[in-house]
Amino acid sequence: MGLCFSRKSVKKKPSKRISNGQSTVAGSSNRWSRIRSSRKEKFEDSILHERALAAAIVFQQQHHQQQNGGGGSLPFDRSASLRYPTGNSRKQQALPRSSSSRARSLTDPLLQPHQLANKDETLDDLETNHFVLVHGGGFGAWCWYKTIALLEEGGFRVTAIDLTGSGIHSFDTNSITSLSQYVKPLTDFLEKLADGEKVILVGHDFGGACISYAMELFPFKVSKAVFIAAAMLTSGQSTLDMFSQKADSNDLMRQAQIFRYVNGNDHPPTAIELNKSLLRDLLFNHSPAKDVALASVSMRPIPFLPVLEKLSLSDMNYGSVRRFYIETPEDNAIPIALQESMINSSPPERVFCLKGADHSPFFSKPQALHKLFLEISKIPST
Repeated sequence: MGLCFSRKSVKKKPSKRISNGQSTVAGSSNRWSRIRSSRKEKFEDSILHERALAAAIVFQQQHHQQQNGGGGSLPFDRSASLRYPTGNSRKQQALPRSSSSRARSLTDPLLQPHQLANKDETLDDLETNHFVLVHGGGFGAWCWYKTIALLEEGGFRVTAIDLTGSGIHSFDTNSITSLSQYVKPLTDFLEKLADGEKVILVGHDFGGACISYAMELFPFKVSKAVFIAAAMLTSGQSTLDMFSQKADSNDLMRQAQIFRYVNGNDHPPTAIELNKSLLRDLLFNHSPAKDVALASVSMRPIPFLPVLEKLSLSDMNYGSVRRFYIETPEDNAIPIALQESMINSSPPERVFCLKGADHSPFFSKPQALHKLFLEISKIPST
């Protein structure tokens, strides 16, 4: 993939762009390889589906505990949840295969759980092996289930956060009045990290503004920041400011938005909901049907006031964290032109293009996204 730019050179040169379009499976013309790959793809999809069910069980248990006086929501840390056993046992091979499994494209190549050769040695060489995943507006920790499974199989630690009023976090979205309140589960988590411990912080969609806010507060706890089709803002800019740049050209987004006015129509909106009938076209135009179904019953309203809030970002804090951007060219929610505009306004260290990805690559291109996570994790300090 080539050498990365130093932070010093970023100010003078545009970000380096890397496409996954060249990534193909060696010997793909061989018929036996195709048959064997197809079997592995189906098996991998079935395991990911099993993990989704396990994750749903964990979420339901936590939600039940909250409703019965169990306290506030905790970050969803898969290291403490159910795992499917690894190995090649007959029982494992007997797993039922999902009838809705899609054909995997060459831009989403199948990766084996042990893709990291000499796994222990490789992970020991990394500055951190801990990924913290931050969802976008309306989503929750549940959306990362494929990414969690793949990263954990590679030996990484993974924590997926439910922001306030998202996922299973028991709080009324309409009552959220600030970005700090919305991001509190993330900032609480980072604050409690041990001295010297760092994480790779990943933000999707509105989660980009959320991780930026956290980077300003805890720059020494973030090794790298990865923005996936995300709001990567400059200081003094709000997420609404950024989205407004291309609002006129995004009719689908305007049609899908439903504003809620809990405080009355003479006050600002309190939340934004998305029309469920337009979810597939807006967010999941290349995603499997079963993931669209999961999202349709799991998504919650987006708090409006945090979207309106302008960020205060400094070069000393936010600017000291290494940033990487993953573009999603088939994105109907944050069009590629808007992604390019944000990248040009505040160039990250490197830019990756995830060909064929819609707005939700953790669903539409989970293997290719995972490959980029592995590559970013291994980029050495400059």
